[in-house]
Amino acid sequence: MKKTYIGIAFIVLVFGIWAVPKIVDRLSPTTLLKFEKVPDFKFTNQNSKEVSNENFKNKVYVVEFFFTSCPTICPKMHISMLKIQDEFYGNPNFGMASITIDPKRDTPETLKKYADKHNVTLKNWQFLTGDKDVIYDFANIGFKLYAGENEEAEGGFEHSGLFALVDKNGFIRSRTVTSGEFENPIKFYDGLDAEQVQMLKEDITILLNE
Repeated sequence: MKKTYIGIAFIVLVFGIWAVPKIVDRLSPTTLLKFEKVPDFKFTNQNSKEVSNENFKNKVYVVEFFFTSCPTICPKMHISMLKIQDEFYGNPNFGMASITIDPKRDTPETLKKYADKHNVTLKNWQFLTGDKDVIYDFANIGFKLYAGENEEAEGGFEHSGLFALVDKNGFIRSRTVTSGEFENPIKFYDGLDAEQVQMLKEDITILLNE
């Protein structure tokens, strides 16, 4: 019987030595990936004021592309953005940018009404408009997030439901996610997925503390 107990203790000890690094690894802070730097930009916000990279200098911020008359995914994306707003409300080092892909209709006045109507209270949440071609280049080339016109799509436009996270130095950041036995990098966060929105909030916190 004594030999049995010794054998069990040995197994537990060996397993414990093997398991501790695994547990520690899981509890370690997420190391975020770094992608390309966001191109310089100048747009007009909901208060008819020019907003550029300088307004987000030394800030962590989230970027989305949307349009105010969107009948499909934008309302769901906005709910996720509101949760992020509430999580970091009052933090002067955090900001948000919602960039319209329908600048013809989404004037500063329209964006202002939209923000006021949809519970936007974060001072550093900018709703931006500008030249259509510049915006599309900024989305499709700058971020590589698709945005375009499509008469057959509901609302007349197509865009992703993805959010981009930008660090204090202007670089796009994200993480890897576990899929089976593999760690797969993601560049953006799905604004329609509660789990990925939670990941985004965690990663915002990491960047704010860098």
